[in-house]
Amino acid sequence: MALQPQSRWSNPASTLAGPALDEGLRKHMLRVYNYMGLGLVITGLVAFFVGSTPALYVPIFGSPLKWVVMFAPLAFVMFFSFKVNSISAGAAQTMFWAFCAVMGLSMASIFLVFTGASIARTFFISAAMFGVMSLYGYTTKTDLTKFGSFLIMGLIGVVIASIVNIFLGSSMLQFAVSVVGILVFLGLTTWDTQSIKEQYAENAGAEANQKLAVMGALSLYLSFINIFQLLLSLTGQTEE
Repeated sequence: MALQPQSRWSNPASTLAGPALDEGLRKHMLRVYNYMGLGLVITGLVAFFVGSTPALYVPIFGSPLKWVVMFAPLAFVMFFSFKVNSISAGAAQTMFWAFCAVMGLSMASIFLVFTGASIARTFFISAAMFGVMSLYGYTTKTDLTKFGSFLIMGLIGVVIASIVNIFLGSSMLQFAVSVVGILVFLGLTTWDTQSIKEQYAENAGAEANQKLAVMGALSLYLSFINIFQLLLSLTGQTEE
């Protein structure tokens, strides 16, 4: 789900240098976080609207259509990843907003299962955890490349285990997936943040960097959403 970095700090002949690089990088990272933040707003609004509207959630989650809704975001990400190199930055941004709306539709069920206070509390805890790890990824001088393959393997394991547990319904497996998943996505938050920062230095040009900002926002968005969902499954208070 998270995207691997396309480049590293291996090219010293960057077209940007000194203050120009610092200011450009600051604006680039701000764009990434703005895209991600707006994406989360879209997701939250769609999820709340659908989850509080019986005319919408009953036919969706009370029928086999729920499986389509559940797996649609994964299919969307795979399609997005395959097409990103052949579309414009504007098209990539439009696809990102559409994906956030689809994700909101798939997450509407949390408003049917968990209390509003529990959802809000988990969101802020997730935001704090995400913020700390992303800040570390941005400021650390340690090269995190070597951890990438382990994180991707952990991600694949979490996805497979989650799909299997949809059919098994094992509470023990769900607990293990949640704990491991949170650790994996916190690691991916740090790794992706550093990767986004480093990709900018070697990809000068407004069009290229705008597309990188969208893809970077998608990576961080996915990590945050998964941290939130997994933490909610562990600590969320269900409706009576």
